[in-house]
Amino acid sequence: MYDRNQKLIAEFLGTFTLVFVGAMAVYVASNVALDQGGGYLGVTIAALAHGLILIGLIYTFGHISGAHFNPAVTAGLLVAGKIDAVNAVLYWIAQFLGGIAAGLLASLVTPAGFSGYGETIGVLTAGDIGSAAIIEFVLTFFLVSAVFQAAVHGKAGSMAGVAIGLTLAGSIFAGGVFTGASLNPARTLGPAIAAALDGSASTVPFMNYVPVYLIAIFLGGIAAGLLHTYILKSRD
Repeated sequence: MYDRNQKLIAEFLGTFTLVFVGAMAVYVASNVALDQGGGYLGVTIAALAHGLILIGLIYTFGHISGAHFNPAVTAGLLVAGKIDAVNAVLYWIAQFLGGIAAGLLASLVTPAGFSGYGETIGVLTAGDIGSAAIIEFVLTFFLVSAVFQAAVHGKAGSMAGVAIGLTLAGSIFAGGVFTGASLNPARTLGPAIAAALDGSASTVPFMNYVPVYLIAIFLGGIAAGLLHTYILKSRD
């Protein structure tokens, strides 16, 4: 058994790793891949980086904290009664701190001349935030659905981490160009804060998209938690 502090450390480290790798992959996709292979290569890099690192993190920390690494996953588990309110709030604090620390570090270590901060933004973010929010809601719903069926309900057994990671990768392939395919409030917030600290470098102002993204992503996680707990849970 692991105590609360150990679980929170695992959530901080897991979220930090996911956001750092994700932000760095977006740096590569935005500044290197687009020069060498076009937008398709950029999306591929981002999708595989997020999906593969999540698979590794689930098997690294899953036995300690449950491997949420995403406030929307925690929200889904909260409405499902799988985590109590106090621990959910503590998980959120650890996750958001991990995401912010990762976003700031990623912005500090990338070479001068690289554009962007690894933000989760796409072609709809500035011009059609409503459509962007819908995409984030739907894709987060898919991801948290995979968490419930594969891991919470145990339908994927030891392959749960693979199922969840591939769902994240597939979702980024589908939505990355349009919204950045965050699916994770900590992933959105960390790099957005780094960009906001240098307002001249941000292509989309912080308040123009971050609150909308956070609401949509949280709602997607909550919707999945309710559906897979009260409607699509096995009656056996």
